[in-house]
Amino acid sequence: MLKRALWQGLAAGLAGAAVMTLAEKVEQRVTGRPDSYVPAQVLARLAGLPEPSGQQPRWQNLAMHYGQGAVVGVLRSVMAQAGLRGVWASSVFTSLRLANDQILENATGVGAPPLTWPRSEFVIDVLHKSIYAFATGAVADALAARDGAGPGQRHAAMRPGRQSDVGPLPYEGRRNGRVPARPR
Repeated sequence: MLKRALWQGLAAGLAGAAVMTLAEKVEQRVTGRPDSYVPAQVLARLAGLPEPSGQQPRWQNLAMHYGQGAVVGVLRSVMAQAGLRGVWASSVFTSLRLANDQILENATGVGAPPLTWPRSEFVIDVLHKSIYAFATGAVADALAARDGAGPGQRHAAMRPGRQSDVGPLPYEGRRNGRVPARPR
C-alpha cells in the first residue's frame, strides 16, 4: 500500500499544485495581487541558501511550491489507500495542507500566524489551499480506486450504515516478515 501511495501521492500532489497555480494566476488577474515569494524564502532558509535582498529567484519559488505540493500529496494518497476518500477526506486534508505551510513558514521566521494577517489574505490562502487539497484528493482517490477498496472501506462494508458494534477486520498477520497479499 505505501509503495503505491508514494508514487500516486507525488503525482496527485503535482497535479494539485498545478491546479492551485492556475487558480492563483486567475485570482491575481482579478485582484491585482502580486506573486508571493514566501515559498522561495522558506526554501532558502531551510536549505541554507543565500537570501537575495530583492526578489527571490523564480526557480526557488517553483521548486518549493511544486516540491511541497508533491510531498504533501503523499499524505493524501495514504489517506485514499486506507479508504479515506471523497469530499470529507479532502476537507480534512485542506487543514493538513494549511498546517504544513504554517509550520514551515513560522518555523523559519518567514511567515507569521494566519490570525495576524489581513482577513483578505487569509481568505485567499484558505481558498487556494482548498483548491489544492480537492484537486489532489480527486487524483489520489481516482488512483487509489483502481486498487480497490481500502481497509477502512472494507471494514465499513461489514455492516453498512453507522454502527458502533462492528469489530475490526480480521488480522491477516505477518508470515516470514511479510504481510500476505491482499486478494483481488
